[in-house]
Amino acid sequence: MPLPLSAFSINLISDDLLLVASILVFFAIMTTKIGSRFGVPSLLLFLVLGMAVGADGLGLHFEDYELAETIGHFAMTIILFTGGLQTSISDIKPIRKQGILLSTLGVFLTCLLTGGFIYLVAGKTVGALGSSLMGCFLVAAVMASTDSATVFSLLHGKRLHLRHDLGPMLELESGSNDPMAYVLTILLVSFFSKADPETSAAALTIAGVLILALQLAIGYGVGVGVGHLTVWIINKVKLPGTSLYSILILSTAFLASGLASILSGNGLLALYVAAIIIGNKASIPGKKDVLKFFDGMTWLMQLLMFLMLGLLARPTQMPSMLVPAILVGLFMIFVARPVSVFACLLPFRKLPFKAKVLTSWVGLKGAGPILFALYPVVQGVEGASDIFNMVFLITLLSLLIQGMTLTPVAKWLGLSYEEDPPVETFGLELPEEMGMLRDHTVTEEDLQNGRTVRDMSFPHGIRLVMIKREERFLVPHGSMELLPGDHLMIIIGDSDD
Repeated sequence: MPLPLSAFSINLISDDLLLVASILVFFAIMTTKIGSRFGVPSLLLFLVLGMAVGADGLGLHFEDYELAETIGHFAMTIILFTGGLQTSISDIKPIRKQGILLSTLGVFLTCLLTGGFIYLVAGKTVGALGSSLMGCFLVAAVMASTDSATVFSLLHGKRLHLRHDLGPMLELESGSNDPMAYVLTILLVSFFSKADPETSAAALTIAGVLILALQLAIGYGVGVGVGHLTVWIINKVKLPGTSLYSILILSTAFLASGLASILSGNGLLALYVAAIIIGNKASIPGKKDVLKFFDGMTWLMQLLMFLMLGLLARPTQMPSMLVPAILVGLFMIFVARPVSVFACLLPFRKLPFKAKVLTSWVGLKGAGPILFALYPVVQGVEGASDIFNMVFLITLLSLLIQGMTLTPVAKWLGLSYEEDPPVETFGLELPEEMGMLRDHTVTEEDLQNGRTVRDMSFPHGIRLVMIKREERFLVPHGSMELLPGDHLMIIIGDSDD
């Protein structure tokens, strides 16, 4: 008896594509309610839903690895760019050294330790690639980075606020370590599939270091250039609508990525650096609406990417990789990640031991490693399908163990805290030079000296702009009577009187 969806095969010209996609997106969104109630990461549920309706589940076929890699790279562009736009330079400045070390040296150490473990312990169970040291390092390289989509989703989605600037540090690491892992993957695939067997390991290492340095240097340079150019354009050119600024800024992500790639640089790093510069230095009209646009795009990209990767998975082909995946996954969680984190953060003695422990725990895997695992498959590397299956299983393991316990572990270590409620601005946005918007709820104590606006006697530099009473918005005047529970929107800034 055929499976319910076995008649469908996803492709770009299928008449049923939009119907099937809309149904999957609808159910994926509904699963977020389950995730929020039981503490299950939404991204894990998206993966599981994709697997459930895939070829080994309900029978929906999707087997185009090249298309999946293209879509995944597009999605990663949006996710990384949004993360950069939302990154505050003032927040990352105190922890930039730690974040950069984790995203470069940390990825390299994780790859080195994991590759060695696979070669010495689990090599025979990994498949064709496990028989060579270079192949083991390739398996490790695709899994060496923490996933930006997963980290951003868990920190922002669960509104997890961490002490010691750990939140910005983890976001900086996850946003900037994908380029390092991707470059290592590309180099190892090239060496493994094309390198002359007689070429010495030293020569390969030197060539790899030079290419890596070139990729990172060009990527960073292009990102800085595109970022500052975009800032200049936004500050000089006035567009007729906020939506056009969103599209303009989005286009710069692809410009930075494409230009860096043409110049043999790393596109992911370029677009991330450009986004940080744009988000911090450009005077974007309606910036709050622009960020909401990118936030929605990010959710859509995460949803589609994890669903697609779930559809691509073949659970019936994974049992042979289950044992090595568990062995390698547990080694990465409890050995490779902690060792690399403590080694990178050793010079920073002021950072508490508990903070380093939590940083070690946030070695989350996600769509990034799975996408990197597609590259060897597309390039036709022998045994690459085993890498994909293994990385997929390790990602599931990471989301189950680390993703579901991140909030409890942070609380147990005493490193999380409740943030003050967001400021009510009634949808109004002002330039920073005009001052800070704040809201205040009127209490009976505030009204002891009188119940009118005039009686409030606001301190010098504070101006009352608007009053919200239940669902009504009122323009204040001196004789207006205030009531307990009224929300006052005030501006705090310089005054000339």
